[in-house]
Amino acid sequence: MYTIDVERDEPEHVAELRRQLRRFVAEKAPRELRRRWDREHTWPRETFRELAAMGVCGLTVPEEHGGLGRDILAAVAVLEELSRVGPFLAGPFIHCAFYGGMNISENGSPAQKAEMLPKLARGEMLLAYGLSEPDIGGDLANVRTRARIEGDQVVVDGAKRWCTGADWSDYIYCLVNSDPDLPKRQALSFVLIPTDAPGVSMTPIEHVNLRYTASCDVHFDQVRLPLSSIVGGPERWKQGWRMLAGQALDVEKLEVAAITFGFAQAALEEAWSYAQQRVQFGKPICAHQAIRHKLVNARTRLEACRLMLYEATRLAHANLPCAIETSMAKLFIADTGVEIALACQQVMGAYALSDAYDIDRNVRDLLGMPIVGGSSDMQRNNLAGLWKLPG
Repeated sequence: MYTIDVERDEPEHVAELRRQLRRFVAEKAPRELRRRWDREHTWPRETFRELAAMGVCGLTVPEEHGGLGRDILAAVAVLEELSRVGPFLAGPFIHCAFYGGMNISENGSPAQKAEMLPKLARGEMLLAYGLSEPDIGGDLANVRTRARIEGDQVVVDGAKRWCTGADWSDYIYCLVNSDPDLPKRQALSFVLIPTDAPGVSMTPIEHVNLRYTASCDVHFDQVRLPLSSIVGGPERWKQGWRMLAGQALDVEKLEVAAITFGFAQAALEEAWSYAQQRVQFGKPICAHQAIRHKLVNARTRLEACRLMLYEATRLAHANLPCAIETSMAKLFIADTGVEIALACQQVMGAYALSDAYDIDRNVRDLLGMPIVGGSSDMQRNNLAGLWKLPG
């Protein structure tokens, strides 16, 4: 398989991490296993434990809690490399290092950090997001899942949709309305809900993309939790909007952009190799102008994606304001990833519709990326607001 690689202006430790990960996935995630994981909607637990033993889950966890220190550049590079073989290791890495390590490091109480971050750094704990609801997608300020304090407990009622990985995660990082009488952005809180808590039930949702797992509908029926389950502790009750719109959101946009970039890179690598091997009319199809132009356009777009991704990542890594750059990166890479996917599919012709290659999975995954993690239209709305465009 041809590998698209470029000179990268990045620290040596990140370059070495890439080299290690490429060897790891070549050995541990061969194509026949990836096909099986995709068919079965699953991911390899033992392989993920071996990945975690490399220390990568600690890239979003401070050293005092057992991590490697906050290294957003390295964490995004890990996502890119893992995604080149699909979502099967990248997905659980997100649930551990980003949903878990990033959010708890930024928003957790001292007790939550002391208890959870060492486990997250070792890859021993996974979190699922509980954000969307049956009637709530991008408008998260209007969530209807209700949480109230009764004595020394938090009581949660409601439902979440698209709660990916809830069936195997340890906790749901759940956005709730904690006071319906307040303006909506002042009424939000986050709670950590154990997935095995009494009153929690789940129903799987079939979906065609990102098939490292099923997604889930999750129902909460009088789920009772200690006050220590409030993210940040009781003093952070009704401060969920600040947590939702903080740096963790910028990094979430980066994580989605990174896996999209990885998928697009894999699609183009496969089409690039195929075009040199497939002979029609007496010569490799890459010698025909129509194919050459498709490949060159796709590779140019891929390079633009790389530049946008790592410029936004550089800002986030330096803890600089980056809401605009992360929104632009998520918007551009998600939409451009679809263009790259369809071009590569056309290059590979009928074989792109078969199970002989990985392009079918990469097309499925890339078609969904303008939707997941904040849709492209939501990013446009965000950018219009950030640029103060009257509306």
